Amino acid sequence: MKPIAIIGSGLAGYTVAREFRKLDKTTPLLIVTGDDGGFYSKPMLSNAFAMGKQPQQLKSKTVDQMAAELNANILTGTVVSSINTQAQTIQTKMGDFDYSQLVLALGAQAIRLLIDGNAADQVLFVNNLADYAVFRNKLALAGDKARVTILGAGLIGCEFSDDLASAGHEVILIDPNPLPLAALAPAAISSGLHAALESKGVKLKLGTTATQIAKQGNALQVRLSNDEVFDTDVVLSAVGLRADIRLAQAAQLQTDRGIIIDEHGQTSVPGIFSLGDCAQYKQADGSHSLMPYVAPIMTAARAIAQSLTGKLTSIDMKPAAVQVKTPSYPVALIPPALAVSKSGSWESVCTEGVTTSRYFDENKKMHGFALAPQDAKSRNALIAELSEAQVARPI
Repeated sequence: MKPIAIIGSGLAGYTVAREFRKLDKTTPLLIVTGDDGGFYSKPMLSNAFAMGKQPQQLKSKTVDQMAAELNANILTGTVVSSINTQAQTIQTKMGDFDYSQLVLALGAQAIRLLIDGNAADQVLFVNNLADYAVFRNKLALAGDKARVTILGAGLIGCEFSDDLASAGHEVILIDPNPLPLAALAPAAISSGLHAALESKGVKLKLGTTATQIAKQGNALQVRLSNDEVFDTDVVLSAVGLRADIRLAQAAQLQTDRGIIIDEHGQTSVPGIFSLGDCAQYKQADGSHSLMPYVAPIMTAARAIAQSLTGKLTSIDMKPAAVQVKTPSYPVALIPPALAVSKSGSWESVCTEGVTTSRYFDENKKMHGFALAPQDAKSRNALIAELSEAQVARPI
């Protein structure tokens, strides 16, 4: 019997495998991964420093434990070079492997900025556990109060800034926008986060970008577009991720910014599914959006697992808040979909130190919210309010 093959051993790939095994204990499973196959929580990478977590402490299970739990054949350190959708095979240096159905859980790649200077190649990225280990080692070499420059004040950049500052490091956060988290949150929330990070000791250099990184003795010298120059020990890029669609493109699957999937998680080729950071999910209005968050992965995995058993199941994507792990100013939000993000506006109120923002379209229909400092009760109440608004007046 040909196995169901899963390419990728991150949260997306392993969650599909786990959900499938709840439904089918015997169909062969083949999981192919370029890393060591151990399971860890990727979201914890950006808030592990203050907790003193070493790389191996973040790994909850080894590949052998995962293989036993899933009754699966897991090929580690194996890169898939191509997919033959006609023959239903995947090609690797280890040989060709047949599949009956295929799941692409390819994740995303860190976006690399073009920066001048003879030390531009020393910019670090943290997109997996191996990257995190390199970053930890660089910080250890720099000492207990390392000077860390972070490029990008988006979700990950803000989380790292808060975490590293809590761990005692000197943090400089750079972003071309006038406020942190500007692409996701309304100004009222971003302003609160800005103040909280500053009070934590983070130095924010906004409305500018890094243009050059050069060696300066044992340190690195950063030059900004506003001509400011300063020394630092480590530079971390957190400017975002780009869906890994290379395999899908080569296999002539439909792609855009991600791998296009239908309401069942199926790609343009029947029998091939995708989810996670590499997938572009179908929305209620027929458009497709990247949803690089945990909740969509869990929901999609359950539906795809059902579909792999032959019971084609729609992904029932309920509203779920993105929780920004910035303890100095915890934020929860559901940003409006791209289709409505330019046709409405945010309305914010501040009550007893808590800022609540709602996004309304021109017809006063609610499409998103942001809350800070957030708590479970208030967050869930806003999710319920948003759900009711969407049901009452569907797109």
